[in-house]
This record gives sequence, C-alpha cells and structure tokens, in this order.
Amino acid sequence: MSRRDSPLLPASDAREAALFFVIGALCFLAALAALTTRGTYKAAEAWGAQIEGDITVIMRDTDRRTAEDAADRVSGLASVFEARILSREEVETLLEPSLGPGGMPDGLPVPMLMVVQADPSLGDPSPNIERILNEVGVDGDVAGNAGYADNVRSALGVLRLVALCIVALLSATAIAVIAFATHAALLARRDIVDVLHLSGAEDRYIASLFERRFWVLALQAGLGGAVAALMITALIVFSGGGANSVETQLLPRLSLDFWDIVILLVTPVMAGLAARIAARLTVLASLKDTL
Repeated sequence: MSRRDSPLLPASDAREAALFFVIGALCFLAALAALTTRGTYKAAEAWGAQIEGDITVIMRDTDRRTAEDAADRVSGLASVFEARILSREEVETLLEPSLGPGGMPDGLPVPMLMVVQADPSLGDPSPNIERILNEVGVDGDVAGNAGYADNVRSALGVLRLVALCIVALLSATAIAVIAFATHAALLARRDIVDVLHLSGAEDRYIASLFERRFWVLALQAGLGGAVAALMITALIVFSGGGANSVETQLLPRLSLDFWDIVILLVTPVMAGLAARIAARLTVLASLKDTL
C-alpha cells in the first residue's frame, strides 16, 4: 500500500495565516488604489473634454432679438455645434448658489448669456465670435474654458505620480513583510535546514522550498485581496452608477471594464512574483551569513 509523501517543510502555522492576511490586505489596498486612480483619471478626462469646447458669451445692454441674431450667426461657424441664448429661468438656476433659492429681484437687469458648444479640434472660434458681436453691435465678453481643462490635465499628472507612489509603497511594504516572514520561518525550521545540508542539499534547493511556499501563499492572498477589491468596486458601480449630477462628474468613474479586470488579474500574479523573489533572496542571504 502506497503512502502519501510528506512535504519537507511543515504545514503552514498561525504566523503564515497572519502573513496571508497582511498580504491580502496590501493587495486589496493596491488594487483599489489603482482602480480608483484610473476611475478618477477617466472622469477628469471626460470632464476636461466636455468643458474644453464650451464657450460662454456675456452680452450687455442688448435685447433678446439682437442676442438671438448673434447666436444664429455664431451657429453658422464651421467649428460650432450649437449656440443658444439662455432664458431668464436658466440664468436664475445658474445664479442660485450665489443668490439663494429666492431668485433674482424682478427689476434687476440680467445680461444675455450665450452658450456655445464647439469642436476644439477645429480651432478656437473665440476670435470669430468676437467679430460677429462687433458686426451686430453688441458689447460682450467671450470666455472659453480651455484654461480649466489645462488645469485638470496638470492635476492628472500629479495624480498619476501620487498613485504610482502609493502602489510602490504598498508593494515595498509587502516585500519587506515577506522577507521578514521568510527569515523568521527559516530560523524556526533551522533543524530541517541543517538536515537538508547534511544530506547534501544546496542552498538553491533549500531556497526553492521556501520560494514555492511563499509563492503559493502570496498568490492566494493576492487573489483574495483582488476579489475583495472587485466586490467593493462592483458595489460602488451598481449602487451609484446612475448618479450623473454636476457634483459627481469629477468623482471616480469605476466601470469594471477590460483594463479594470486586467488590474485585478495582475494583482495576485505580481504579489506571487514579489513573494517568490523576496523569499529566494532572503533565504540565500540568510544561509550565506548565518548558517
């Protein structure tokens, strides 16, 4: 009757269970940070692309008929999708955060506001809009939003750098924890290592035993962390997917698309590779210095 071979290293103990939890938590935080950063980047890109082609024209001391005539001429420009004059109700809605829900007094003069949606890839229509205002005899100011889009892109560069630093810090922490745990496990099983040495085992073979052990542990822990990040992301997507107000436009747009799934799949693989390399280097260095 055949018997099952016993592994050279004993089964995992409570210390490895704690290590499993730590690696899983770090992988969860790293995956969630990457997904949130990507979602924020997508939201900011969409918001920047939206406002880059928006132009507001403030027209003073003019009647609505003249303002609508100017809007019709602006609509005829090649790069303009739409140009229209806002109603008094729409202007009151825009000013409500500053004036309160009571609205504007009836006698208060309100300038005509023209909103223009243009294609920024076809050039800036602001000079042509100013020319049209001069032709119809309207005193107005043309205010584009391209500067805001540039500010958003600058902020995105900082965001990418911060995200990379966070992921790098979490990865370094995981590697340090694995290295410490590997060294502790090596010292706790020094008798087994001595027996292997007496049997003629080389340091590389002994290192491979610990390498496989921590590779599997980190792979499983990373998978658990990725699944937890997937559950949190799915909860956010399905519970707040319908929010489309102005206040939520710059919030992270978590969508669980192809690249989000790639991030979740890569997380446990990277954790396993980091654990394997850290365990191997730690065991080889410890055997060379102390054993």
